[in-house]
Amino acid sequence: MNLALKKTAVKTAIVSATASILTLGASFAAQAADFEDYARVVNVQPQVEQVNTPRQECNTAYETVQRQPQQQERGVGGSLIGGLAGGLLGAQVGGGNGRIAAAAAGAITGAVVGDRVENNNNNNGNGQPVYDQRQVRQCRMVDHWETRTTGYAVTYEYQRKNYTTVLPYDPGTRLKLQVSLTPRI
Repeated sequence: MNLALKKTAVKTAIVSATASILTLGASFAAQAADFEDYARVVNVQPQVEQVNTPRQECNTAYETVQRQPQQQERGVGGSLIGGLAGGLLGAQVGGGNGRIAAAAAGAITGAVVGDRVENNNNNNGNGQPVYDQRQVRQCRMVDHWETRTTGYAVTYEYQRKNYTTVLPYDPGTRLKLQVSLTPRI
């Protein structure tokens, strides 16, 4: 082999080995720069907010209500029979034109009395209003305020410097850190 060729091969091998060592060293240095450590927790403040969750409240009460009596079809039989009876009775009283007037008055009075008897004074027996008691459920929406913790403002000390962050939990007296060192370029 030629001496110049040998020197070039040796230089190439040295450059290649040096590059490999530098790459390996840089890789190792990058891994060594990331590590876990602990910081001392100085202060923890819960972060809270007021939340309104309206809810429905219901109660049941008894209520007295007036109702109309149930209307049934009115019968006409009482009016007819009363009118006939009243007319016959009126015709027995008086004489001449007075007899016709008495028969007419008796027929009208008999018809009214017969109708009342048959239809029982507007279907409830005494003509008075009818009252019922029933249960009534009444509901309404009311505010329901709750205090919820949304996170914790944590102040911690690391290498004699204070830092503050918000965490979803209370870390206690120590906070685990992921430390990453990067050279300044």
